[in-house]
Amino acid sequence: MSFIQLASLKAHEWTHTEEKPFQCSQCRKIFTLLANLKRHERIHTGEKPYHCFQCEKRFSRSGDLKAHEWTHTGEEPFHCSQCRKRFTVLANLKRHERIHTGEKPHHCSHCGMGFIQSRSLKEHEWTHTGEKPFQCSQCGKSFIVLSNLKRHERIHTGEKPFQCSHCGNSFTQRGHLKEHERIHTGEKPYHCSQCKNRFSRVGDLKAHERTHTGEKPFQCSQCRKSFTVLATLKRHERKHTEEKPSTDGVDGD
Repeated sequence: MSFIQLASLKAHEWTHTEEKPFQCSQCRKIFTLLANLKRHERIHTGEKPYHCFQCEKRFSRSGDLKAHEWTHTGEEPFHCSQCRKRFTVLANLKRHERIHTGEKPHHCSHCGMGFIQSRSLKEHEWTHTGEKPFQCSQCGKSFIVLSNLKRHERIHTGEKPFQCSHCGNSFTQRGHLKEHERIHTGEKPYHCSQCKNRFSRVGDLKAHERTHTGEKPFQCSQCRKSFTVLATLKRHERKHTEEKPSTDGVDGD
């Protein structure tokens, strides 16, 4: 391999020797290239020398500015060769391609489970450590996944951002909207492998399958009677909690 500049040759040779002569004075992280060190140091200094002329937003790396500018132009230069889906950022394309290849480069050190994204691995590892870093400011409840916290917070705010295009009903979760929309479309994507009955909700399929297996996982804490469906248990439990009519002053036979 040939190089125009001696410095470029030297930097290339370090990729073979794994030498990293440039060290960050703040966190001691080391780099093969001086340019990479300079870019890294902006994390500590907060310097953002690249700014967007459309909205004045600033960035520490020129590549991040370029990707941002495409959000203004609508340009998506990176496309998947398998399904033709397009992306503004190359890293997002690379992550997407793993769906097709099945590659899971991020592995859990506890159980060996593989993940497409490093973020998914991080969230999974918290199930081993018990860490729940995302806490609700209203009630203090903690969550492993940020999206679960966001969904929970809608209980407090009453926000229902997902609206049915057929009837206008609104929902706190996208999944609940999808289930609801099947009332309008008649879609029943879940089918029983035993009798071919079809259902619009996976929960209804699970409940139905128990009629074949005889499983009754929901048990009354008062009388130990068991039920196939949770709603049936709830209805049954009201018999125990309902106020009994008074018999004071009533003569018995």
